[in-house]
Amino acid sequence: MDQSGVAAHTPKSPWGATTGTTAATCSLADVMSEQLARQLQEDDGNASSPSSSPSMLPSDDAADTTSDLMLAQMLQMQFDREFDDQLRREEKKFNGDSKVSISFENFRMVHPYEDSDSSEDEVDWQDTRDDPYRAAKPQTAPRRGFAGKGKNITTKHDAVACGRKNTARMDNFAPEVQVGDGLGMDLKLSNQVFNALKQHCASEQRRSARLHEKKEHSTAEQAVDPRTRLLMYKMVNAGVLDSINGCISTGKESAVFHANGGSLDERPVPDEVVLKVFKTTLNEFRNRDRYIKDDYRFVDRFTKLNPRKIIHLWAEKEMHNLSRMKAAAIPCPDVVLLRKHILVMSFVGRDHVPAPKLKDVVLSRDDMKEAFQQVLHMMQTLYTECRLVHADLSEYNMLWHQQKVWLIDVSQSVEPTHPHALEFLFRDCRNVSTFFQKRGVSEALSVFELFNAVSGLDIPVGAGNEAEFVAQIVALEKRNEDHVQRRGKKAFALEAEDPPLEADADD
Repeated sequence: MDQSGVAAHTPKSPWGATTGTTAATCSLADVMSEQLARQLQEDDGNASSPSSSPSMLPSDDAADTTSDLMLAQMLQMQFDREFDDQLRREEKKFNGDSKVSISFENFRMVHPYEDSDSSEDEVDWQDTRDDPYRAAKPQTAPRRGFAGKGKNITTKHDAVACGRKNTARMDNFAPEVQVGDGLGMDLKLSNQVFNALKQHCASEQRRSARLHEKKEHSTAEQAVDPRTRLLMYKMVNAGVLDSINGCISTGKESAVFHANGGSLDERPVPDEVVLKVFKTTLNEFRNRDRYIKDDYRFVDRFTKLNPRKIIHLWAEKEMHNLSRMKAAAIPCPDVVLLRKHILVMSFVGRDHVPAPKLKDVVLSRDDMKEAFQQVLHMMQTLYTECRLVHADLSEYNMLWHQQKVWLIDVSQSVEPTHPHALEFLFRDCRNVSTFFQKRGVSEALSVFELFNAVSGLDIPVGAGNEAEFVAQIVALEKRNEDHVQRRGKKAFALEAEDPPLEADADD
């Protein structure tokens, strides 16, 4: 066949006409020749520049393709990169716009620091794979993602994952809950247990805050709240007090502080005074209202006050009682000033040393006999002239100073018109009679004789049974209830004539 005819019927290339010279044909043996392959590679290396041709080798200086291991590693790395790209596309397609996303990062074939295309943010340069502490510490969360074709999916809602994560979040609770250091443990808390503990810790924190706030706004034991300290500072700044030295004693209703006096309205204040700070919590003296709500002098004001304002009324009550006792020449502290629940009085003692209580002082037989006579006279004067019943008289509320017995703590004292005044008087007589009889005073009257001597009543003693005697007192109080109310109105008119003392409840 003619060669020209064959060339005319040759089909054209779909990619267009070929340009340049036609490549020389070679045999199959030449193609498989290693010498020819090296020559072609050398020609390629000389013709291309290093910057324009990317190298598949880890290093340009170590380009050695003669090693089958190196070629296999290069092909494997390229395959891993293509797999990771496909994995990212699958992850994006699987998550879509869902708020709960699933990460396939744990299934990547190429480690971030081995991937030259990864950013610096994805690289963790601190390799802790050989750290023994890390090896001993349990996994905080299991592997998440999918295995196979999405059959086994582990999300953050997995029970094991949530349990371990809840255990790690326990350290954020207040107060802290001790769960150990985690070494050798795989503690898992369910959502129900975790939420219950979280709610309990929150309630405990609120309760602790309430108790702290209550303590800050109350006067307890030797500490005072900020409001009380402010009142004390005002007294010092105003010149009423020169200095406040410290706490002398504390009781169920008040704390007593020693201070040096100054001046008040151009009249001197005693060199040594005491500040009786009434506690602003009713827990220390729960039955406090029993002594004041039935007192006709404060009955109208008592019903209109809240529990905190009652403390101010309690301090005012002691101020009025002391003024009555001072008018009757009964040894007791002098009232200097009243500011809300702080009562300033003269100091019973000398050189910062308070007078001892009658229970602590050691007296001779004659002095103890004289002390009993003084107490008997003061109780009679207090009942008949001052129209008061101490209601808490004992050796703890009597001081021995300058060879005399001094009465203190009269804030709970009540009028004889009080519905329980005779019962309070009987209790005082029992305390006084028991104390002096134990101290060996033969002249000390019995409780029944002392009650009749103070009250002026003639209640028969009978067989000496205390229960029967108290029953007669209660019956007498009920019979004389109407009469006591009429006496109360008359006593109220006398009380209005008492000279007013300086009291500032609004300061």
